[in-house]
Amino acid sequence: MSPQEKKDQNRNSIENIANEAMNVLWNICECSSRAVSIFNKEGCLEIVLKYLSRFSTNVDLAISVAYCLQTVTEDNPELLNSFTAPALHVLESAMLSPVSSMDYILLKTLVAGTVWNLKDIIPSKSQAEIINAILKILSEVLEVDAGEIVIQMKEAETQRLKAAAETEEIRENANGDNLIEDDEMEEIPHKRKVRRKTFISDLLPPTDKELREAIALLTAQQTALEIIVNMCCSEDPSDDEWEELSSSDESDAFMENSFSECGGQLLSPLCLSHEVHTAFTNYLIPKKIFEKTAFPNSIAVDLCSRSPTWKSLVRKMNTIQCRALVCLQSLVSLLDVDHLGGAAALQTLAQHLSQLLFSQPDFAKHVDFLEAISSALRALLQTMASKNISQCMTPDQLMTLCTAGIHSTNTGVRVNVVSILGITGSVLAKEDGTLETLKTIGCFLLEVATKDPSLVVAGEALDALFDVFADGKEAERASIQIKLLSALKEFQPVFKTKIRKEGRGKYSPDQLCVLDNVKMNLRRFVAYQETVEKRLTT
Repeated sequence: MSPQEKKDQNRNSIENIANEAMNVLWNICECSSRAVSIFNKEGCLEIVLKYLSRFSTNVDLAISVAYCLQTVTEDNPELLNSFTAPALHVLESAMLSPVSSMDYILLKTLVAGTVWNLKDIIPSKSQAEIINAILKILSEVLEVDAGEIVIQMKEAETQRLKAAAETEEIRENANGDNLIEDDEMEEIPHKRKVRRKTFISDLLPPTDKELREAIALLTAQQTALEIIVNMCCSEDPSDDEWEELSSSDESDAFMENSFSECGGQLLSPLCLSHEVHTAFTNYLIPKKIFEKTAFPNSIAVDLCSRSPTWKSLVRKMNTIQCRALVCLQSLVSLLDVDHLGGAAALQTLAQHLSQLLFSQPDFAKHVDFLEAISSALRALLQTMASKNISQCMTPDQLMTLCTAGIHSTNTGVRVNVVSILGITGSVLAKEDGTLETLKTIGCFLLEVATKDPSLVVAGEALDALFDVFADGKEAERASIQIKLLSALKEFQPVFKTKIRKEGRGKYSPDQLCVLDNVKMNLRRFVAYQETVEKRLTT
């Protein structure tokens, strides 16, 4: 080995150790606020930025640094003052790198997330420019058809292995006359010897280049969607929103038609800051989020499912869909209806979500998908109800969703389906000919309120009952026929006792505050129902 080769080998070893160290540091800081505090005080920022500055020669190390930086800069005002102009320049250089490989796409996305975390220290005159740069990167990441890339990478791997196998076979044939006998080999009649079978995979150097590229892209898209949600919810970010979150590629034609009529701007986030709104609009971010809510490409899913080393990518593709649905929920909750494309666009969106949901007969088994899509539906139906926009789910579809969802072990799913039932029921209560449906909804909500083990879900069910039976002739008739008043009177002291006994040990102060409000509203609603029953029975 030449001196230069030894030098290169030593450098690679040192950088590999640094890469592992960065991964350890990142994971510790992600799990421990104390570790983040030590990171702040011990001047770690300068060291990790030095490694990031070498992104052009070691992108793997730079990615590890970028993961760490995105973690330590989140909600950490103490660290922000440590970012000098040269430090920001390092981030800018990495973020604006012209290289477009999958590794660099991931690196630039992670750095964009870090820069967003630093927005409070960026001069106001540069805010628009920086936000544009961030959203340009996120737009380019989401523009890529991940399913097609996965298919291409899997095919490239297959062709590479095939070519390597053919090369090895030619080499073996050329050396066939020089084979050495193996004493352990079985003896064959006529003293003919055979060779032990050798698998070509045993002879090839281990490499996963194509798999790594596919994973890098999927991770970048997931990260991009998470950054967008943070942009929408920067006032009150929630760590719980991103738990680890199944599937066929339907609805593609539907989405193309939906957006062609409104220039790709079904959603236009005018409630955000002017800079973010302008960049969202310019880069068609809402359209790209909508496209990611489709099921993963079925061919890509099938290819990955049949390969042990690629199988984990199926979950990553499903996670992207769930992240996109959460993004959609945030946008629908934030924006004014007129800038969502109007009533027709919202109805189209509701049809799309219903199609996604009911195209999967076993949707209840996919808890992460069910939580994400029920959250998006809840936000959308609430917006539509508040503007008197007719809803698209039939009573049968509604009850199918709620019956499946209420048996979920996921509290969030149960809360969502109960809320959806309350929203839809409150709309039906104002219409004629809905008595039987309202009775079904009322009985369902009563069952949940009195029997669900979670007080949060029970409280949501009571709130839904208040909404459904607060007004309307059909609602009043339905309440009498299902004996709503007597059921709530019987449950009222039980609910009060449960809050007192279980509250402090199992629920947060915010949840307890909500439950206290529900308890107070229950007392008022019982009084209201007494006047209704008295009026209708005399």
